[in-house]
Amino acid sequence: MSRFRSELLRELDARGFIHQCTDAEALDAQAADGRVVGYVGFDCTADSLHVGNLVSIMLLRWLQRTGGLPIALVGGGTTKVGDPSGKDESRQLLSDERIEANKAGIRRSLARFLDFGAGGADLVDNAEWLDRLLYIPFLRDFGTHFTINRMLTFDSVRLRLEREQPLTLLEFNYMVMQAYDFLELSRRHACRLQMGGSDQWGNIVNGVELGRRIDGVQLFGLTTPLITTASGEKMGKSAGNAVWLNGDKLPAFDYWQFWRNTEDADVGRFLRLYTELPLDEIARLERLQGAEINDAKKVLAFEATRLCHGTEAAEAAASAARAVFEGGEGVENLPVVSCDAARLSAGMPVIELLQAAGLAASNGEARRLVRGGGARLNDARVEDETMLVDAASLRDGAIKLSAGKKRHVLVRPA
Repeated sequence: MSRFRSELLRELDARGFIHQCTDAEALDAQAADGRVVGYVGFDCTADSLHVGNLVSIMLLRWLQRTGGLPIALVGGGTTKVGDPSGKDESRQLLSDERIEANKAGIRRSLARFLDFGAGGADLVDNAEWLDRLLYIPFLRDFGTHFTINRMLTFDSVRLRLEREQPLTLLEFNYMVMQAYDFLELSRRHACRLQMGGSDQWGNIVNGVELGRRIDGVQLFGLTTPLITTASGEKMGKSAGNAVWLNGDKLPAFDYWQFWRNTEDADVGRFLRLYTELPLDEIARLERLQGAEINDAKKVLAFEATRLCHGTEAAEAAASAARAVFEGGEGVENLPVVSCDAARLSAGMPVIELLQAAGLAASNGEARRLVRGGGARLNDARVEDETMLVDAASLRDGAIKLSAGKKRHVLVRPA
């Protein structure tokens, strides 16, 4: 029997989203009695969100599904400062033009998961108010509500100082700006809940306290646990690269394959966090043993890809995976890259082709791939790193290139 009576907190609790909450009982009462407005912030550091952001995105999605109003706050203002949370060094500062481009990409990421239609989710940019602040009046009105003593206790500051790594005055102001964001959203949108990862706890608590001290309003904070794989790796990384949500950064097939490669011990947990399958169905899949656990992984891959890329793309990715790994039809659904038709006709070194296809980051890496036996052309092992590939290798207008057992692309001349 759940300790919560609101659908929102019952669902979040049962699926493993809740790590910390400033006043769970009061938040539950508010969610049970009326519509909750809550937000998550995303700084504009890249032109796509990634799997590491996905738990926070799912928080907003569940808020919307249970009748609440989600606000996705993009940090057009705070990106100019840089969040020190979880960082060993200062972020590289971006130009205004780069921030705007990244903001557009983030909206595309979020639009797959949230309904931004009339009466739906809001997308808000904190540059609307942060860019207009006057420094001296801001310090006078809000600086007295933050003590250096307290700020030094938060992990985002304490860990950097303990490692004797620089923390700039610019970054030190970040938590004050994030607290002010919560106050502004409370005033402008009646927002009462801020959500985020556990590394944001100190920043969130600052905002809760600022709302109480300045406006006498009760605000709430809720964080999720740090999500790592069973082997201890940080969620959202694959072979050292971010697992992007936008299809122009990572094809749907590769996204599907990321989830298909989930460790056995993580399947049930990831089904609860990253899909909307009913909990009893997840419990059934979680009990599968031996080779049958692969069926659960395929369900996870399909459902996660469906949420991010749509049903058609998820079906195509599953079909392509069957073609590659089980000998079925659907190889045409593999990721496609283009190469120069004239160069291919003249003969293109396989090393360069592997790099152009995105299967190797450099010629050196491509050579190591060949020498290690991991490079394949049309499913045949590439034995010679000096091999030239020409139009004779085309099969139905494309060349299938592979790096290891899990990375495959179709190269088409253009």
